[in-house]
Amino acid sequence: MKKVIAIFVAVLFVFAMASLSFAAEEKAAPAPMEKKAEPAKPAEKPKVKMVTGDVKAVDTKAMTVTVTKMVKGKAEESVVTVSDKTKVMMGKEKKALADVKAGDKVTVKYTEVEGKNVAKSIAIHEAEKKAEPAKPAEKPAKPAEKK
Repeated sequence: MKKVIAIFVAVLFVFAMASLSFAAEEKAAPAPMEKKAEPAKPAEKPKVKMVTGDVKAVDTKAMTVTVTKMVKGKAEESVVTVSDKTKVMMGKEKKALADVKAGDKVTVKYTEVEGKNVAKSIAIHEAEKKAEPAKPAEKPAKPAEKK
């Protein structure tokens, strides 16, 4: 029995040493690769920005929309260029730039490309319906008389 245990420990020792030598080779191999020049990183995607406000002007010839939003009590204007790829939506309906009118409430998602704000999507919000004032009752009901 002692011989079996001794042989088992010896075989285990041989496998342990062999695995250490393979691990050492793998660590040494990546070092030369690091000396190579790093590949050029792909250009970062521009961040998508968003503005929500009222449409001040729509220029279909220049393909621009001017959106005004209130920031700390001051009106701030953003001019956004509309491209062929811009999605104009009202709810789930697809619309065109001609459907955007001054005074509409919109949310525009855009990216900044070469100093211009280029719209990715324009969501037109439907006008909120004003609640009708409650009509007063004609005559208040009288309490029931006791008999």
